Amino acid sequence: MLPVKIEGDGKAPAGLFSLGPAFGYAAPASVSWIRLPYIQSDPALRCVDDAASRHYNSLVSEGVVARDWKSSEDMLRKDEVYRLGMVIQHNWAEKTIPGNGSCIFFHIWEGPDIGTSGCTAMHPVDLEQLLRWLDPAANPLLLQLPESEMRRFREIPDVP
Repeated sequence: MLPVKIEGDGKAPAGLFSLGPAFGYAAPASVSWIRLPYIQSDPALRCVDDAASRHYNSLVSEGVVARDWKSSEDMLRKDEVYRLGMVIQHNWAEKTIPGNGSCIFFHIWEGPDIGTSGCTAMHPVDLEQLLRWLDPAANPLLLQLPESEMRRFREIPDVP
């Protein structure tokens, strides 16, 4: 049985997830090579991580929606971590359950040996390559499992 993701546990969720939208600091015209829907981050863009908010685990523009949250992530940060990224649709949209984890992304790492609070981070070149490759028409999915579960699946014939 897969572990259950809980808000603030510092772990990445396990399971099979849809991907997108992509997001970043650049204007849409300068990243036209991204085929996923793209959201340009601005000072008002937030990902709401307050489980009591009706906007929990959503990307919203503060000022466009009525603020009912006590905490959120700024999507336009002073560092490069969210310069380019995409949503991992864990606990997303109509399937959202308050408290089951929020704001799970693929994003740029701070370094190869620095962890995240539950996201998947990588070198910016690798993230750009992934975003160039992903085609929303192919319904891209992410399978993310604990290493022990991956070992178990490797024992099944025809699984790499």
